[in-house]
Amino acid sequence: MSTQKATFAAGCFWGVEGLFRQLDIIDAPVGYTGGHTQHPTYREVCSGTTGHAEACEVTFDPSRISYDELVRYFYRLHDPTQVNRQGVDIGTQYRSAIFFHSPEQEAIARAITAEVQAEFSAPIATQIVKAEHFWPAEAYHQRYFETHDVACHVLR
Repeated sequence: MSTQKATFAAGCFWGVEGLFRQLDIIDAPVGYTGGHTQHPTYREVCSGTTGHAEACEVTFDPSRISYDELVRYFYRLHDPTQVNRQGVDIGTQYRSAIFFHSPEQEAIARAITAEVQAEFSAPIATQIVKAEHFWPAEAYHQRYFETHDVACHVLR
């Protein structure tokens, strides 16, 4: 089995993880990426001083689900026109971003972003940037909805 990584930020990482786990993926831990400090904590990320986004790093088998499908799903699970927020969650850690792991992923993400822009009256604010180090979040954040018996639903 050949696996790949796909990293997405779309607001609070609990919901992002819960929704991606409904797909035919291998794993989807939550953590922090896109910032300028090493080993950030949740408290530091929420302070807005580290530059990190709350993100979900999806491990998938492209023979079971494609990166294209994951990006399309990403755009359905949040409002990509919001800048540094999703719903009541406000701050740079809640920004919308696709962190690509290869030139192929970048090309797919940009093509799909251009395509889905037609579905929105406001411009898509999603950042498409090269993946950097992914720092796993603290254990109590992992599989949060599963361990707290909370339902997770697609937003749009």
